[in-house]
Order: sequence, then structure tokens, then C-alpha cells
Amino acid sequence: MDNPGTLILIMAMAVLAPLLAASVSRLLSVPVVIFEILLGIVVGPDVLGLAHHDQVIDALSDLGLSMLIFLAGYEIRFGEVGVPVLRRAGGAWLISLALGLGISLALNGGDLSRSLVIGTALTSTALGAVLPILRDSGRLGGRFGTVVTGFCAVGEFGPIIAMALLFSGRSPGASSAVLAVFALLTAGAVWWASRPRQPWFARMVATTLHGSAQFAVRFVMLLLAAMLGLAELFGLDTLLGAFAAGLLTRLVLTGSVPKNSEVILSKVEAIGFGFLVPFFYVVTGIDFDLKALLDGGRPLALLPVFLVLFVLVRGGPVWLLAPRDLSTRAERGALALYAATCLPLVVAITTIGLDEKVIGSGEGAALVGASMVSVLVFPLVAPWLLARSKGLEAAAGAGGARADRGGEAW
Repeated sequence: MDNPGTLILIMAMAVLAPLLAASVSRLLSVPVVIFEILLGIVVGPDVLGLAHHDQVIDALSDLGLSMLIFLAGYEIRFGEVGVPVLRRAGGAWLISLALGLGISLALNGGDLSRSLVIGTALTSTALGAVLPILRDSGRLGGRFGTVVTGFCAVGEFGPIIAMALLFSGRSPGASSAVLAVFALLTAGAVWWASRPRQPWFARMVATTLHGSAQFAVRFVMLLLAAMLGLAELFGLDTLLGAFAAGLLTRLVLTGSVPKNSEVILSKVEAIGFGFLVPFFYVVTGIDFDLKALLDGGRPLALLPVFLVLFVLVRGGPVWLLAPRDLSTRAERGALALYAATCLPLVVAITTIGLDEKVIGSGEGAALVGASMVSVLVFPLVAPWLLARSKGLEAAAGAGGARADRGGEAW
């Protein structure tokens, strides 16, 4: 390792982030990811200049992003979400893609390459960031949490597919063929994962669950590595493999060791949220081009523009196609804001655009900066809308009860 000090510094920032989040929790509920990114910016080259890259740092950051997508894939329960919700979510995302590409083409003077990068980024949802926020607030269960999961899952999966088709360097036909073969292999893996495991599998999981062997955790890591390798073999983005691995892992664990699945998940989450995921977010802050954002007026002016576009392009179609049982504007608005919350895929797509020199550093910084603000602002406003709606309903109910009592007295 060329920079052992950077590794220590990144982990110190990862430890400091939840302490800062807890210290301001009485005033404002700020997601810990915001502090992880901000601390990364502080120790990065544009502020203190204490953190530096090497191959180990880059590899751990990539693993952190893969683990984030993997855990998001694991959380999806398609059986609970249901086909009608997924159909609406898919339709909303396709509308978002059309809007994103159309608006980007108009703003960029018909530059197709730049518009593909920006337009696809505008359609993404940070499922891996939204689900922990919903879980911590107790809103993940129930109808609303299920609908949010469905719409956000499509908002995560859709851009990954778009990345595989549009940014692979192949022709659209070749990309579609490769993606179809990968889908067939993944379907075969799903069939295998759905089959009952032999009795020895459950016994091995149970006997090593609290020992040093940790067979179940090693098996999960093997699934993740295998799907990442398969995606890499086909020249697809590894995030597609990570997402598929999360789906496969849920099928295997809930089908074979349902009693121990939650314990196993907690161990995998400890690896993810305890080490790899915060590593990715801190490195995201280190990589953030603060000078490009602040150098001149255009990049900084683009940041609020992109933030508004996230709401319009991603949140607007979600608002329109929200299930009918989300009848109140507050519920629809909260769903739209959660769906418009983005970051990891924006970072990934922006990185591709910068590497290919399709977009400039200022535009990339504005996109990533707007996605960081979305993670800070949208998950704060959404619960406020829900709480305000419940407060109004409670007040209306109390007013109706008083009116009934008054009528009876009269």
C-alpha cells in the first residue's frame, strides 16, 4: 500500500461521521452519508490535501459501491411489492428516461454523448441510501414503504441497465445481445437459488453461525464475487452483477435457512455499512472536484438546476404514476422525493462521462454536488410531508368528533 495514512484517515472519518450525525440529531436529522462525504471533501486535495489515492484505496471504494448496490438488491421483496406497483414504477422510469434525454439534448445543443450521460444520471434513485433512512425511521414496513421500495428499486435497476446498453462501447445490438445472455445466466442462477438446499447446507450454516468458520457469510461473499466476475466477463458494469447477487442471496437464505437469514444479513451489513460503504462515500468526497464547482459561475449555477431537474425528471413521473391508494398529495410528494434522491449511480455515471471526456469537470462536480444535496434535503422533506399530512388528518378527525358531539348535544 502506497498510502497507509490515507487508509487510517478514511476510517477515522468513517468513525467521526456517525458521531457528528448524532450530535446534530436533536436539531436536524442528517443522514450519516452526508457527513462521510463532507469529511472526505475536507481531507481531500481541494481543502486539507491529506488523503491520496492508490490502487488499494480505489479497490476498496469500488467494493464499497458494489456492496451498497448488493444490499439494495437484497432488500427488494418483489413478491410483496407486486406486479401492479412494478408496472407503474417501470412506466415512471421510462418516462423519466425520455424526459431526461429530451431535456439534456435541448440544453446541450443536440450533443448526444453528453446528453446520454446527463440524461441517464437524472433518472437514477439511491435505493441503497433511501432504504437505511426508511428503516431507521420505521417507515420501511407497511404499504408506503413497500411502494417506495418498488419505485426506488426500478430507479436503481433502470439506470444500471441503461449503463450496460449505452456506455459499454458496443453497438446497441451487440450490447442488447450480451445483456440478454447475462440475463439468461442470471435467470438460471435464480432457478438454482430457488431450489431447496440439501440438509447439510442448513446444518453447516447453523453450526458455524457464531464460530470462526462463518460459512454463511463466506457463501454470500462468494455469490457476490461470482456475479461481479460474471458481469466483468461480459463487459458489463459490475453494479449489475452486484444487484443480481443481492436478489440471489435473498432467495438462497430465505429459502434454505429462513430462521437464520436475518442474523446472516446483519453480519453482511456489518461488513458493508461498517466498513466498505462508508469507505466509498468518504472516497467520493475525496474525489469531489470542489475547485471545479467553485471556479467560475457556471458549474455552481448548474447545481440548483440539476437539483430541480432531479425532482422534475425523476420525481414528476413518479408523482403521476403513484398507486391510487396513495391518495393524499403528501404521500405522493414523499414518494416522489424519495425516488428523486440519488447519489451512487450519479457518481458512477459521472465518472464514466469524465473518463470518456464527454462532460467537463465543472458539469461533473455540479451533478455530483446536486445529488449530494438531494440526499441531504429530500429525505428530510419527505417525512415532514408525511407527518404534516397525519397531523392534518388527526386535526380533521378531532374536529369531526367535536362536531358530532355538538350535534348530539343539540
